[in-house]
Amino acid sequence: MRSNDPTAIAFAKALLSGEGIEVFELDVHTSVIEGSIGILPRRLMVADRDHFRAAAALRDNDVDLGR
Repeated sequence: MRSNDPTAIAFAKALLSGEGIEVFELDVHTSVIEGSIGILPRRLMVADRDHFRAAAALRDNDVDLGR
């Protein structure tokens, strides 16, 4: 998942954690580099073995994957 909406990221992380899927957020500190204007998206990553379930859980809950 890729988004610059912090609420979408938080919702997706909570949803995936509730499904027992470990999630790692990338680009959290990029705002320091970009000047805190929020144009660069953050990314959520899951293990390859969890990708299908994670994508399905996000789609089932109408979360935009931001591809």
